[in-house]
Amino acid sequence: MNGRMDGKVVAVIGGGSGIGLRLAEQVVALGGRVVLGGRTAEPLDAAVARLGEAATARVVDAEDQGSVAGFFAGVAHLDHLFTPGSAYAYGRIDEISDAVAESPFRSKFWGQYWAVKHALPKLARDGSIVLMSGAASVRPLAGAAAYAACNAAVEGLGRALALELAPIRVNVVSPGTVDSDLWRRRPAAQREAAFAGYAGLAALGRVGAVDEVADAALFLMGNGFMTGSTLYADGGYALR
Repeated sequence: MNGRMDGKVVAVIGGGSGIGLRLAEQVVALGGRVVLGGRTAEPLDAAVARLGEAATARVVDAEDQGSVAGFFAGVAHLDHLFTPGSAYAYGRIDEISDAVAESPFRSKFWGQYWAVKHALPKLARDGSIVLMSGAASVRPLAGAAAYAACNAAVEGLGRALALELAPIRVNVVSPGTVDSDLWRRRPAAQREAAFAGYAGLAALGRVGAVDEVADAALFLMGNGFMTGSTLYADGGYALR
């Protein structure tokens, strides 16, 4: 990456908090502009107030293709797309409903697929797309088969789109457990148990930081020779 994003426009679906917001902050600091999308207006408004005139935002429901299409209809031009936003549940195949099992696919897979589809007419030919999967794609969690399968599907989608959409570059960032706003909103005991469990499985012995995953996504945007790759920002969790 050349270290600057002067004049570049980046859409971030899931840009109101966490990894998406941190990536947006980095883009703005490097001279770019961001268009943020998310499920609720309040965090988006707060993000725009924080980022200033280089940011705009609008509500988008990633599970509704019409909403995704409407979000991108209001965008004139894009250089990069980043899609970290999703909401889902998971559990054992013999304990959860079909709706819970389908939820990662509705939000995380189809939400990103539709974002690419509707961003594409606005995307520069020398631009890029960074999808978001998760390290459970290659090291599944016990009791989360559909969730693991969804992450693997996102990574397969990234490889296929890299061929289909070239010269637009398509890559995937695949984090492990990250100390993010999402976890900070959960009960402390649940969070601490999850973090300790992950630390015991990751080579680096800890969970990730929001900055570390945002840095990985920014690298994939800026490196003009990276396409069809999945970058595991997971502290070595995916290693067996």
